[in-house]
Amino acid sequence: MIPREHQNYSHLLQLRRVNYAWIILLFGVFVALGPTGCKAKKEAKAAEKARLERIAKARADLLSVINDQGSMSTDEKEAVVEGVKDLNLQDAEIQTLIDRAEGIIADERAAARRDEERPEVTESGPTSESDLNNLFRNVAGARNTGDANAQIRNAIDMFASSETPVLIIISQSGGQTDYDEPTTISKYLNYLKDTKNSPDEVYNMVFDANGKIKELELIKR
Repeated sequence: MIPREHQNYSHLLQLRRVNYAWIILLFGVFVALGPTGCKAKKEAKAAEKARLERIAKARADLLSVINDQGSMSTDEKEAVVEGVKDLNLQDAEIQTLIDRAEGIIADERAAARRDEERPEVTESGPTSESDLNNLFRNVAGARNTGDANAQIRNAIDMFASSETPVLIIISQSGGQTDYDEPTTISKYLNYLKDTKNSPDEVYNMVFDANGKIKELELIKR
């Protein structure tokens, strides 16, 4: 019979051999996987950096469209926005900026369509659109009632009568034009005097034989 002390010693040696085997195995796994894990982390970090750079450039491009003061055409703005959309960036801020830029482009397209649909003045006259727009602004921005009334008198002189009809366009779509409730030039000018609201823009004027405006179309800004 093997003495107990020898049995314990033998058992301890076996345990040590097993522990050494596990250590060697784990070390081998670490050596094998270590470089791969580091490489994966580097690749993930590089990918995230590239994504953030794309987001930063997309943000700058969209802001250039939103804040443009006339240096870009509508087609150029649309190309920028489409380029950003093609990147398919999953970023809430970028999507918000895309929506804002597309709204600006839509407004510019609508304004261009209105200009294309603007009718020719049927009879020539001495009053220009800019003259009348300026008078409307003067009435709305008058410092006091007396000044506003003086501006109204100047404006009325351009019309065939104080009851000359005024039509205000509120929307245009598909060749259809919707108007606000009809009014007269006298009522419209007094409305501007009382409310101080920004006036609508002159869209079309029709003159009588004396060069006076006998019909006026405005369009909401």
